[in-house]
Amino acid sequence: MLSVGDAAPDFELPDQHGDTVSLSEYRGQRVVVYFYPRADTPGCTTEACGFRDSWDEFGERDVAVLGISDDPVSDLDSFADKYDLPFSLLSDEDGSVSSAYDSYGEKNMFGKTFDGVFRNTYLVGPDGTIEQVYEGVSPDGHAEEILADLDD
Repeated sequence: MLSVGDAAPDFELPDQHGDTVSLSEYRGQRVVVYFYPRADTPGCTTEACGFRDSWDEFGERDVAVLGISDDPVSDLDSFADKYDLPFSLLSDEDGSVSSAYDSYGEKNMFGKTFDGVFRNTYLVGPDGTIEQVYEGVSPDGHAEEILADLDD
C-alpha cells in the first residue's frame, strides 16, 4: 500500500461516459479514490450507494469521489445509471492504475485464481499527496467512515 504523505500517482482513465478523467484535474481539492472489484455486485453496490447517499456531505466538504474498477466503460455506464450514481466511475481495464495504487493482483474465489481489483481507498489531499489510506475496507458504512475522518 501507498502511505500517508506519498505523492498520489496521477492517472487518466475513461469514465462511464467515455470521457477522460485525470487525477491532476482535481488539484486544489480533496479526492476520494476508491477501488472496487466489480460493478453491480452486492458489496460494490453497497459501497457505491453509500457514496451516493452521502454525496451532499462530500460536496459540502468540497471532496470529489472517483470509483475505479477493471470493468469496461459500458458496464460502468449501466451501473451508474441503474443506481443513479452522481460521481465518476473509471475504467481501468488493464489494472495499471489499480496496480500503481497497490490495489490490483492475484485473488482467489470459489477455487479459482485470477487477477483483480482489491477494495482499497485513498484520500488524496489538495496538493496531490495521500492523506489517508483505507486497506481492505468493508463496503457498508465506508463513506460515513471517510466523512468522520474528514471532520477529525
